[in-house]
Amino acid sequence: MKSAIMVTLVLFIFLVLFFCTLLWPYKSEAPTTPIADTSAETPTDTSLIHVFTPQPQAAVSSPVSLSGEARGYWFFEASAPVVVVDWDGRIIGEGYVTAEGEWMTEDFVPFSGTIDYTLPVDSYSASGTIIFHKDNPSGLPEHDAAFEVPVLLN
Repeated sequence: MKSAIMVTLVLFIFLVLFFCTLLWPYKSEAPTTPIADTSAETPTDTSLIHVFTPQPQAAVSSPVSLSGEARGYWFFEASAPVVVVDWDGRIIGEGYVTAEGEWMTEDFVPFSGTIDYTLPVDSYSASGTIIFHKDNPSGLPEHDAAFEVPVLLN
């Protein structure tokens, strides 16, 4: 009889301690080293693409000639999409630029292309933007990138 009471008492104490450790608030120390930011961001520098024509704020007319150089992984199957948008962000022209060399490299590869666009007659402003998109066949947002060149549309 005494051993049954002793076993029950030990089990009870064990269960109380077990549940106290589960329910007791856990206090962790703050990390002393900064956590690296691994968020996917569109590069704002020109480390991936350099656009030679058109220059920012240049007056362009349809068709607009495009040239520059981009890292080989900017392209897929030697091309990359480009869109022309008006001041309101509406797409008024789209097409592709084509790599002019071996594009399966991490080095800069020259590209060129022409894009036709139609400026609406009721357009409020001549401001527009040519957006060079990194070709992203996977569709994953972490692989997206774009480079914008503001222009004046004629």
